[in-house]
Amino acid sequence: MDEARSETAPVNHVDPVEEPLAVEPPTVPLPNRVAAELVGTAALVAVVVGSGIQATELTQDVGLQLLANSLATVFGLGILILLLGPVSGAHFNPVVTLAEWWSGRKDPKGLGPREVAAYIPAQIAGAIAGAILADAMFGEALVKWSTHDRSAGHLLLGEVVATAGLVLLIFGLGKSDLLRFAPVAVASYIGAAYWFTSSTSFANPAVTIGRAFTDTFAGIAPSSVPGFVGMQLIGGVAGLALVALIFTHRTGRK
Repeated sequence: MDEARSETAPVNHVDPVEEPLAVEPPTVPLPNRVAAELVGTAALVAVVVGSGIQATELTQDVGLQLLANSLATVFGLGILILLLGPVSGAHFNPVVTLAEWWSGRKDPKGLGPREVAAYIPAQIAGAIAGAILADAMFGEALVKWSTHDRSAGHLLLGEVVATAGLVLLIFGLGKSDLLRFAPVAVASYIGAAYWFTSSTSFANPAVTIGRAFTDTFAGIAPSSVPGFVGMQLIGGVAGLALVALIFTHRTGRK
């Protein structure tokens, strides 16, 4: 996340043995869930980009700018997961959506290809809309490609680590039947990853794409987007591998 379930996690309880790690509420129609993913991702990116703009206007100290940006993201993400988790699972992140589909692909109650095909475009569209909205609120050009190059190898490694940790956290909570703590846990992790990863933890392909549309503190140059997204996907696979390695002891337990 930056970011999210960049940047998030479902908040409903599941049995980690008989059901996929995070099951969408079955009574919520798909259009409502897709709307929640679009609006939630848009709000998340608006928080990230808007707080970055505000921080740069208030201080020239880069450390304080990052602190303000990370704190706003922590609080915003936690609230969004708490609010929208019961509707869509509060993914806001294609990596999380794909990981949930893969984990529950053999279960009829799991996230299906139809949901994945609807969620991911909504997340990307929401991220772009959120960046444009933040720029509009601060009088910036509505669409101005970022010039912030983030193509260095150590930054790409940071994205692998950030995304793997996010997936491990979300699906580890599911395995341990602790998803009720997701709003606090996921937001706290993203806040920490802002500081302990070299990339400031985008950890979310949709948010990465959205942040290319703003030439502000939180932006990323379009030329850097493919590398970040590729590393985030690798991080997602690594995170699921860690879940399988660490939580194997949960298999067979009721």
